[in-house]
Amino acid sequence: MTATDLATTSTSAPVEPSPALPFAPRALRSPLVPSGFTRCGLLSWRRQSGALLIAHPFDERSISDAVVVDGLVALVEAGVLAGQAQFESAATGIIRTAADTPADAWSAFYDNSLRELSTGACAFAPVHRRARSLIAGRSVLEVGSCFGFFALACALDGLEVSACDISPGAVSLLSLAARRVGLPVVATVGNATALPYADDSADTVTLIHLLEHLDPAGARTALGEALRVARKRVVVGVPFEDKPSPHFGHLVRLTEDDLYDWARSVPHAGAEILVDHGGWLILTPEP
Repeated sequence: MTATDLATTSTSAPVEPSPALPFAPRALRSPLVPSGFTRCGLLSWRRQSGALLIAHPFDERSISDAVVVDGLVALVEAGVLAGQAQFESAATGIIRTAADTPADAWSAFYDNSLRELSTGACAFAPVHRRARSLIAGRSVLEVGSCFGFFALACALDGLEVSACDISPGAVSLLSLAARRVGLPVVATVGNATALPYADDSADTVTLIHLLEHLDPAGARTALGEALRVARKRVVVGVPFEDKPSPHFGHLVRLTEDDLYDWARSVPHAGAEILVDHGGWLILTPEP
C-alpha cells in the first residue's frame, strides 16, 4: 500500500487522518452486508447523499495490509473507487474501525501484516524475501518505507535499521509500532530525492516499490542519493505492471529496459539485474 498521507499528532497515540476530503469514503465495520449495500469481494458499499460508504468485516484478528488492499482493489476494478486520495482515505477508515479504538486497530494491523509477510501468507511476501536476501552488511536504510513493515522485519532480524518516508503520518505510525514492540528503528521524514543522511552512512539502502511513484528525472535523482548514502549496496525493487496503478500513486509503467536505463544513468562500481515478482536492480557504489 502507498503511504497514507496522515497528519502528525502526539507520538504516544496513532496518528489521525488529515481533514476529510470532500465526499471522502466512510468506513464502518459490519460482519454482515448491511441493508442497501452491494457486496463487492471482501467489502460492500453504497452511496448516500453523495458520499461513498464502505462496510467491512475485519476485526483485530483479521485486519491486515493484504486484506485491505485486496478489498479496495476490487472496488477500484468495479469502478466504485477512483484515485489515490480516495483509496488511501478508504484504507485508513477501514483500519481505524477494525477495533474498538484506533490504537488497538493500528496495533492489530501491524501485528497481522508482519505475521502474514513472515509466513508467506500474502502476495507481497516474496518481494520482502527477495529484498531481505539482497541486503549487504549490518545496517540498512529503507527509503520510501510507508508503514515500515520491511524496516521492522529487518530490525527483528537484528539489523541496524533506519527508515524514511515523505509522509509524516506514515513515519509516526512506524515509530509508534517500533516502540510498541521494542525495536530500535529510527524513522525520519525525508524525500528520496534529497535524503537527510550523510554520505556512506548505511551499508545497504533499499528503494522497494518506490521509483514507480517518481517521474524519470526524480527516479535518477533518487538513485544518485541512494548511492551517495550507501557504503556497500543499493537495492531497487519495482513492480512490472500492464499499466500504472493510479490508486497506488504509480506514475510510470516500468519494464526490465528501465532497469538497464537506470544502471546506465548513474555512476556505480557494478550493477546486477534480476526478475523475480517484478524487477530488481542491485548497484554497488563507487569507492
